[in-house]
Amino acid sequence: MPKQKKAARGKHRWIGFRVTNNSERAELNDKLLGCLGSVEWKLFDVIKGEGGTLAIIKIPLANYKKTIAQINNLNEMETLTSSGKIRLVRERLNSSLGTSPSDSP
Repeated sequence: MPKQKKAARGKHRWIGFRVTNNSERAELNDKLLGCLGSVEWKLFDVIKGEGGTLAIIKIPLANYKKTIAQINNLNEMETLTSSGKIRLVRERLNSSLGTSPSDSP
C-alpha cells in the first residue's frame, strides 16, 4: 500500500511544554487525557530535567489555539514553544535545558 502524499496527511503543530513536577510518561499521558479531552493529540518526547519535565505533543492545526489555552490553564503546565517541525521544537527545548540537540535520543 503506498504512503499518503504530504497534502493528504493534514497540517499539524508540535507543542513543547514544561510540567513543573517530574512526571513519568504514563502519568503525563493521563494528565493530558484529562486536560485535552476530545482533542486529537499524540505524546512524542518526555525529557526529565532539573526544573521539571519537558514534553512534546503533536496536534492537528485546527486545534492549535484551543490546545495551547488548555495546557496553559493548568497550574502545573506551561507551553514554551511550538512549530510545524518537530526538529525546531526539540532544539528549542534542548537549548532551554542547556544541552545540545545531539545529546538527546
